[in-house]
Amino acid sequence: MIELAAIPSPTQGVWQLGFIPIRAYALCILTGIVVAVWVGERRYRARGGRAGTVIDISAWAVPFGVIGGRLYHVISSPQAYFGAGGRPLEAFAIWRGGLGIWGAIALGGIGAWIGCRRAGVLLPPLADAVAPGIALAQAIGRWGNWFNNELYGDRTGLPWGLTIHQWDENTGRAVTDAAGHPVVIGTFQPTFLYESLWDLGTAGVLIWADRRFRMGHGRVFALYVVVYTLGRGWIEDLRIDPANHFLGLRLNEWTSLLVFLGGLTFLILSARRHPGRETDLLRHPTPSPAAGTPVDGAPHDAEADSDRAAEAASPGGRDGPDGRTETAAPGVGARTAEGRPDDP
Repeated sequence: MIELAAIPSPTQGVWQLGFIPIRAYALCILTGIVVAVWVGERRYRARGGRAGTVIDISAWAVPFGVIGGRLYHVISSPQAYFGAGGRPLEAFAIWRGGLGIWGAIALGGIGAWIGCRRAGVLLPPLADAVAPGIALAQAIGRWGNWFNNELYGDRTGLPWGLTIHQWDENTGRAVTDAAGHPVVIGTFQPTFLYESLWDLGTAGVLIWADRRFRMGHGRVFALYVVVYTLGRGWIEDLRIDPANHFLGLRLNEWTSLLVFLGGLTFLILSARRHPGRETDLLRHPTPSPAAGTPVDGAPHDAEADSDRAAEAASPGGRDGPDGRTETAAPGVGARTAEGRPDDP
């Protein structure tokens, strides 16, 4: 029986809509992606970015991120796919769970870089804009693990312990006994919930720090890396699901430690070398209109450029339509002989 002082887990994670399986894990991941793009778009526009930029770049970042997340999972836990009795084709079954965040960030970052180059914008300010959204996406995505009855720690008698069922991955349902009741294997530490709450807190810290210190040049994203890995380290240590170990630690613990050190180093060096926030989001800033460069796609007018050059070279200003010379009053703008402001 399910213990009263415990968090229940679902007994079903897949529903059939005709012949189409609707998987809770996939829905959680997709919802997280939508939230991340929405938050990133709003933050990027608030920094002066063009509307739709984050949406356009996500078309590159998201597919790369999904592939990278799956690759990291398969490479870091290959036994289930390529070990004794493994099933290699299952390596492609993303819908059953198994996405590594660091593979998603690494390959997703490459996709974002490609998208930024195509859009003509800088990657660091865009990364700063989307960082809180990524943390929120992780917080939402972890609930997919709850639906799958996975990612938990040791047995516990704590009031917030998590009830886990014996699970059939092929059907996406809990195994039932002869009486048709879901089989419960015990109550465990809800590490999925710990990480989800930590991710929510991380998003809050990033938004607060960005507003308080006006961070730029990729430092919001670096802070995300630092704060997230601090939590992932101790949460990973609680988990008891199968994982490869190196020198007594799970592989993901080593990854979190190395990524934490890299993020902290970048945060410190960037603050020293590039204090403040960047003022331009474009890879090739638009030249000033005074240089004769068209603005917003306006056609180039060579004759107008020649007139402006002649005006700049004239020591006394330029001749007005009645032959009288127009002069410019300092700090006021061009005025005619009668003192009437020139048309802008």
